[in-house]
Amino acid sequence: MTLPAQAEPAWPARALRLVVPFPAGSSPDLVARVIAEPLAAALGQPVVVENRAGAGGNIGTGLVAKAAPDGHTLLFTIQGPLVTAPLLNRQLPYDPVRELAPVSLVATSPNVLVVSPQLGAASLADFVRIARARRGALNYGSVGNGSASHLAMESFKARAGLALAHVPFQGFPQIVNAMLAGEVQAAFMVPGIAMGQVRAGKLTALGVTTLGRSSALPELPTFVELGYPGFEAVSWQAVLAPAGTPGPIVQRLSAELVRIIKSPEVRSRMLAQYFSAAGTAPEALAQLMKTERERWARVIQAAGVKPE
Repeated sequence: MTLPAQAEPAWPARALRLVVPFPAGSSPDLVARVIAEPLAAALGQPVVVENRAGAGGNIGTGLVAKAAPDGHTLLFTIQGPLVTAPLLNRQLPYDPVRELAPVSLVATSPNVLVVSPQLGAASLADFVRIARARRGALNYGSVGNGSASHLAMESFKARAGLALAHVPFQGFPQIVNAMLAGEVQAAFMVPGIAMGQVRAGKLTALGVTTLGRSSALPELPTFVELGYPGFEAVSWQAVLAPAGTPGPIVQRLSAELVRIIKSPEVRSRMLAQYFSAAGTAPEALAQLMKTERERWARVIQAAGVKPE
């Protein structure tokens, strides 16, 4: 006797959660909200952005890693929780390779080194001179251990021979507040958060971390131009799902995201936040995670960054 074939349950059957493991107003939160509305329209269900900040993004990332793999819970994150957290956190509550399924790379952005105007540094050379003169007395902010903002500064500290104390925060808005309050003096930040403060004269931008000048910030010199050959630290953002999410759902999500990300409207909205739209197949994101992990492992070793 042959049993009738069971039909696959319709997907999506309800609203999707797009978990951002950083606070509202952070760069991943802003970009997640750019794609949430068109993704909801494409799928015929609401896409609710949910901020679950903490531990440099590891709390929200772990939440998605343990979620039901039914296509209704997704992760929108920067590279830190995916690439460098496993290298720097011995108690990481998830394995990004084993417990998360790549869906698509969404956007990339340079980092900008910004400093407090009270520091009196009008150039990168000024900052290095002041930091050396005040060795051990200056603090820098980052969005968590293993984030691009953390490792970019650790890499630069090693290159320039600086001693700066690391102060982690939940997100870039908190770093801005701390810089304005005089609690930290410097940070590598994504320009979507930093440049509004720079334009207002509240922070000073010294350079960008791309190898060539950024099309979004052509007025800012690169660290390569300023005497640090090969210095690069690009931030990127991506969508992932819990491992075990059915392949057809992952492929559908990826296809819809690529179409949305490459649309002129979304590309324009991302560029307004200093992000370059990407949009890739799951396999390309998986390869990026692998190559980035290998690259930053070398940086961590060279800079002497210690695991927590």
